[in-house]
Amino acid sequence: MKDSREEVRVRLSSLSLLGAGKKSAPSRLSTHTVNPPHARQMANENSSELPSQERQGIQVIARMASLLRALEHRPDGLSLGELAKAVDLPRSTVQRIVDALDNEGFVMAATAYSGVRLGPALLSLAASTRFHIAEVARKSLEELAKECGETVDLSLVDQDKVVFIDQVAGTHRLTAVSAVGLSFALHSSANGKAVLAAMEDSEIDRLKRRIKLLPATSNTITSWEVLEREIETIRKAGVAYDREENSIGISAVSAAIRSPSGELAAISIPVPTQRFVGSEASLTQSLLKHARKLQQSLGK
Repeated sequence: MKDSREEVRVRLSSLSLLGAGKKSAPSRLSTHTVNPPHARQMANENSSELPSQERQGIQVIARMASLLRALEHRPDGLSLGELAKAVDLPRSTVQRIVDALDNEGFVMAATAYSGVRLGPALLSLAASTRFHIAEVARKSLEELAKECGETVDLSLVDQDKVVFIDQVAGTHRLTAVSAVGLSFALHSSANGKAVLAAMEDSEIDRLKRRIKLLPATSNTITSWEVLEREIETIRKAGVAYDREENSIGISAVSAAIRSPSGELAAISIPVPTQRFVGSEASLTQSLLKHARKLQQSLGK
């Protein structure tokens, strides 16, 4: 695609990646993480068991999501070359995907002459996305972030993973930040382990068939025997820890909460490991205080 408005216009039929039988052409310290390595590994592992055509369709969806995330926080847009570099895909592949997204209104020309930015169709989708527990928890997240000076996240369980749905940034110059909407494995993240510990054993047994204990770092738990022992420890302590199990250089503490409707969520505080080592006890104390207060307000 030449960097012109005309080439941002799209014919969905030209997206050969979607055609049946056709071939397809971070660190959490960054706020622009597009697709964490362990998430890509999980996606590849899961899709490898599917029929070829279905794998192809899943790959296209994952690539579209990566492109949209790459455009987040880019109100002036990116050129096709910049976008291709950001998502590590060939420019020709990016052009076809951008064409399809433009046809649906999910991206648009950044200027009359060049570039691509997020489109207006995303606004209606975003307006339809509401989580009651996030609205109730927001004040607690802000109070906790102010008290400890660190980033505070709220995540929800989504089958075999947790998804960030809200975040309050910390005040330190160096903070651990992941974009809202990113997902993390249950076994390698503090929030994931916290919600696992809040589940009934029977529910965990059902999840065992779905969860592959893939290593995100050399510290990741990859044995159910070890993970089950840690779950028991978390249940007694009320908090879960991630000591560089999800990303090297980042540690976290998390506590689970549950809404009256049974919706399971977790509050977590991710911190650069160097700072976490000296503040683990105080962070745990603050987290437990605010998590218990929030749980009381939720009435369960």
